[in-house]
Amino acid sequence: MSSPISSARTSSAAVAAEALQLAQAQPSEARALATRVLGESTANAGARSVAQEALGLAAKEMHDLDGSLVALRQSVDIAARAGLRERTAHARMSLAFVLLSRGEPQQALREANLAARVLRGRDAARLHMRRGVIFQRLGRLDDALAAYHMALPVLRRAGDRLWEARLLSNRGVLHVYRSEFPAAERDLQRAAELHDQLGQKLAAAQTRHNLGFAAARRGDVPTALAWYDDADLAYGELGLIDWVGVADRCELLLTARLLDEAREFASHAVAALTRSGTQSDLSEARLTLANAALLDGDYQTAREVAERAHAEFVRQGRRRWATTARYAILRARWLEGERSHELQIAAGRTAGALARSGWDVAAADSRLIAARIALARGDLRAALRMSAATSAVRQHGPVELRARAWHAEALLRLARGNSRGADAALRAGMRALDRHRATLGSTELRVHVAGHAGDIATLALRLAVEAGDANRTLRWAERWRAGTLFLRPVRPPDDARLNDDLVELRATMARLDDAALAGEDTRPLLRRQAALERSLQRRSRRTQAEKTDSSESLRVAALTDALGDRALVEMVAIDDELYAAVVAGGRVRLRRLGSQRAAVAEIDALQFALRRLAGQQRSGRRPNVARDAARYAAQRLDELLMHPVMNDIVDRPLVVVPTGPLHALPWSFLPSCTHRSVTVAPSALLWQRAATRDPGKRRSGDVVFVGGDDPPHAAAEVTTLHQQYPDSRLLVGSAATTQAVTTALDGAAIAHLACHGRFRADNPLFSCLQLADGPLTVYDLERLGTAPRVLLLSACESGLSAVRSGDELMGLSSALFSLGTTTLIASVTPVPDAGTRAFMVEVHDQLRRGASPATALARARMASASEDADDVAAAAFVCLGAG
Repeated sequence: MSSPISSARTSSAAVAAEALQLAQAQPSEARALATRVLGESTANAGARSVAQEALGLAAKEMHDLDGSLVALRQSVDIAARAGLRERTAHARMSLAFVLLSRGEPQQALREANLAARVLRGRDAARLHMRRGVIFQRLGRLDDALAAYHMALPVLRRAGDRLWEARLLSNRGVLHVYRSEFPAAERDLQRAAELHDQLGQKLAAAQTRHNLGFAAARRGDVPTALAWYDDADLAYGELGLIDWVGVADRCELLLTARLLDEAREFASHAVAALTRSGTQSDLSEARLTLANAALLDGDYQTAREVAERAHAEFVRQGRRRWATTARYAILRARWLEGERSHELQIAAGRTAGALARSGWDVAAADSRLIAARIALARGDLRAALRMSAATSAVRQHGPVELRARAWHAEALLRLARGNSRGADAALRAGMRALDRHRATLGSTELRVHVAGHAGDIATLALRLAVEAGDANRTLRWAERWRAGTLFLRPVRPPDDARLNDDLVELRATMARLDDAALAGEDTRPLLRRQAALERSLQRRSRRTQAEKTDSSESLRVAALTDALGDRALVEMVAIDDELYAAVVAGGRVRLRRLGSQRAAVAEIDALQFALRRLAGQQRSGRRPNVARDAARYAAQRLDELLMHPVMNDIVDRPLVVVPTGPLHALPWSFLPSCTHRSVTVAPSALLWQRAATRDPGKRRSGDVVFVGGDDPPHAAAEVTTLHQQYPDSRLLVGSAATTQAVTTALDGAAIAHLACHGRFRADNPLFSCLQLADGPLTVYDLERLGTAPRVLLLSACESGLSAVRSGDELMGLSSALFSLGTTTLIASVTPVPDAGTRAFMVEVHDQLRRGASPATALARARMASASEDADDVAAAAFVCLGAG
């Protein structure tokens, strides 16, 4: 709706001028005013030219570039035919702005140069600012900076705060490209202040996005996400989506290795920018999509998309950006396995072009690729020459590049016969990743940091195994493994908003279940659930880290002392081969196990059979076929994983540290483990820390039992157990709300929850336990002050975690360990209702007699071995943590 126009400004010229003033801040209102002027027969040529310019700029803000160009060319024509030289120059200046967005920077520069012949004073300064933007897009950063320096004093003397703000915002981005971050943030902060003072909401949103872009390039992921979220909120209030901003967010998600999400957003950005015709931004979004495909392992798609972006940049005359696309193409060829001399030469030349264009990080990576190819081809001299030029990036580059640089340095030292130096280089790369992880507050972001260390850890483990060095294998396995669990989750600063979203999410999921049962349309509720989950993720990701020490490392002597008469088997995978470092009797031994692919196939078969067993026992059918299949798969797994280490572990209690898919294995179903106390731990160091922690004094009332409405046995199970612990607390039925349960869990010594569990493979931090008012998620658990010391979860698959690179775990169990839980008994497969209640009563009976949780679980298994239902329940549960 257009604003009332005072009687003093009723002329067509005044209305057109107001439309032009509003075009970029309130494009819909500007379009209405301009259309009104063009409909007036009394409007003169000057007013009609201004109105057409306003229409063109408003159309640009509304992503209609074709309509924008038509209107702006009409503005130029109207003014030129009327002999209005200054008006023509102003229209050309706006036309240049839109041509730049269309990916026609050379034509934009020609229009700007034509306007420069006419404009003087403040108008000339505005034109210099526009030319600076064009130079910036063309990659002529020095020319752009000179244009900005020429324009800024004139704009300030004229009191032109709007154009000063626009200049500072663009110059801030230029400083980012030159890695001049303090200067960038000064310009952008001042631009944001000016836009806010002037009521320029759209421009203020764009500037806040640019502040996020600066933080992202500086490597500050939480701050960047916070700025991006603020900008997105402002765009949303204006009814707009900033697709260029979406592409920038994708780049940031790629650095955090959130690949699926980044690739999805990049695809949406490319589609939206294709529809809008914003060719210049579209080409950059294509390049982002190519980079996402690269990291996702889809090298063919990455190469095809990067080649298309390269062709577009060349057509646009944007040589600097064309060079970055060429870099993406050579990375795709390298990752596809090409090691040709031609690619080595191309990588070296691309590195030089990138360095000249100011892309220092990409230049260093191109040199590393050239060095790695030279090394693979036996050209040590060329490898050393290219690698020497990247030494600085090992200390000051982005974390992913630092990791790659240290990996390349390790390979070079190996080629020169310096194995000790290679190991030192690999350790330096891991330290860089540790420091980066410690700057992140979000569990999700911390987990994905380990993905950057894949090449380093794999090389280190390969060297240790090839040397037959069991101690070194164990130390390197621990160095890469489950590092996030040593860092306590950080609460987001806006806990009240987080709580509101969690409450609404619970209510939405409850309504969703009711709607599904009633046969109603669930799509609106599913969309709302997805929106709430995205909101929770975003606020969690931008959480800043607290100061913490994550430098604890494994000492084999201390581990041996903590184990006592136990044995520890830590597994690692190199290519398809599984190996185990076995710690028993004061010694560490290295053993080769079986094929990882074969083990995964048998785990899948075992889980399928156990699911059938659980389902058949619920229905009363005879489970003979499924039981035979489960036993066969368990026997095969025993041969692959346990037989090679049996001479080392003999009949000792066992601590298992699995790798990858082996985390989902119900270990107690393996014949070698059936009558043995077995503890499963994310890492040896985490087990040692949990096993040697002082439990403190037990308080009365610190045993908690919680029963949900479902499954049917839950209330009876926890009521029976509650009666065995006189001072315990009981929450069942409607009393078992998330608020009541989290309050009771905080600081408890023992807690037992009997309720339905749901593991979310698509989004592990939304794995949950179903309570009276909805799901208790990982986000809820991360708000506990101290998690229960010992926790038993009588829920299906509550012990499952998503396993990321570096055996980083995401799920209910990993959240609890990082909050202080030392031992967790939970299931990794579905459990039958009938057997679970009796089995859990037996576990608690053993605990009350003084048995450790792992021993209690083993004794309960032996006691239930003759009962079919109890046998399946016994197989499903594992003891995680200290045992």
